[in-house]
Amino acid sequence: MSIELIIADDHAVVRDGIRAVIEKKAQEIKIIGEASNGKDVLNIARNHPADVYVLDIAMPILNGIETAQRLLKMDPKSKIIILSMHDNRTFVYKAMEAGAKGYILKESAIEEVLEAIRQVYMGRCFLSPKISNFVVQGFLGKINPKRYERQTALSPREREVLQLISEGLSNKEISTRLNLSLNTVHVHRNNIMRKLDIHRQAELIRHALKEGISQL
Repeated sequence: MSIELIIADDHAVVRDGIRAVIEKKAQEIKIIGEASNGKDVLNIARNHPADVYVLDIAMPILNGIETAQRLLKMDPKSKIIILSMHDNRTFVYKAMEAGAKGYILKESAIEEVLEAIRQVYMGRCFLSPKISNFVVQGFLGKINPKRYERQTALSPREREVLQLISEGLSNKEISTRLNLSLNTVHVHRNNIMRKLDIHRQAELIRHALKEGISQL
């Protein structure tokens, strides 16, 4: 059995740590690509799709959630593990909704990543033990559906625009980056503010950071 893997994290030390444990303990796992942002993951995958992807949830340019959704559109057989420092249910639910089959915490990634890759490759799900309990509680009805509905109200393009806003890009720069008209960018910005009931750019940035859409 050979498992082809792509790793994406904007911190080289994280990629190095995962690579080291794979090279030492898992000869059946072959790393075919590494990236520091979601756009680069998609470019690699177009030329050489992997069996499993380990994606940081908060990467620049295109975050792990958006990347997961686009990978699955390109190749529905993609198996995705989200790597995150966040241990709250909103992040986990968003990852699962995007199609991820695994969610592991960075604090325990080195210990858990091999098992996560093997389980997800076999078609199973894997969650860090630390978060599995509250996920089960959520599915038993202990989440706030109105709050979750609000967090998932944005379209993929709106989330992408929000990420670029939070990274400090102007409307003109976003227009160029996404190949959109300036008017379309204005429309997306207004729709984001309306859907989230947010009226200032500083609040948009705080929201993006809180929800893992972006990181500074």
